Amino acid sequence: MAAASVMPLLVVAVLLASPAATRLASAACASEKFSAGRGPYATCEDLPKLGASLHWTYDSSKSSLSVAFVAAPSASGGWVAWGLNPSGDGMAGAQALVALAGGATPTVKTYNISGYGLGAPAPLQFAATALAADTTSGGKIRVYGKLQLSKGMKSVNQIWQVGSSVTKGVPDKHAFGADNLAAKGKLVLAGKKAAAAGAPAVSPVPAPEAGGPAASGDGGAASSVAPAAGKTPNGAVVVTGVSRLVVLVMALVGFLVTV
Repeated sequence: MAAASVMPLLVVAVLLASPAATRLASAACASEKFSAGRGPYATCEDLPKLGASLHWTYDSSKSSLSVAFVAAPSASGGWVAWGLNPSGDGMAGAQALVALAGGATPTVKTYNISGYGLGAPAPLQFAATALAADTTSGGKIRVYGKLQLSKGMKSVNQIWQVGSSVTKGVPDKHAFGADNLAAKGKLVLAGKKAAAAGAPAVSPVPAPEAGGPAASGDGGAASSVAPAAGKTPNGAVVVTGVSRLVVLVMALVGFLVTV
């Protein structure tokens, strides 16, 4: 095979193996299309549980966080919720935005959660403005808001949840499956570990062991341990962009030898 024919194939192999291409391919949130006047957001992340995603822009000079949380209720007519927890990694202490399905547009309410259960709607610890919600053609609810965070905040725990029903304007209890109990993590706002646009930025908090003291997912002092670079949380080695490039080039060379 002529060298001129080989070069285009090598270029394609390099592009497919690049870290940028890998991030874009793995970040499904990057394909989210918002209605006019919404977004774009500087960063998006596919949250590890419940098929949810978070889109956000953080203005460190003003400690202002603009967010769009996207998730599908577990049943038609249900609800979705997302919030920050500056004092723990569970439900207790969370400052939550909850969108209730029903009518042409979902209703957004704020909850300052002091214990298990949402309680009554209440103002958040962080000033919340520009609250709104809409729905997608696929049945997902998108919750929008702008939060005024504490000055100098670089990371904070986050939680999210989905429910199947609403009764008289009050969200009913969500399911207690493994994914529901593990729907929490750490949102990195600033610093060297802050995610680039389209790249995952959430460090999952390990799910509590069945029957353990924090089995309900509400409260507890379990810490969030980020996996070491190049490994998944269970210790499996992640193939990096460079490794993919090596594999592709070797495969290409083998193909050319046989031609």
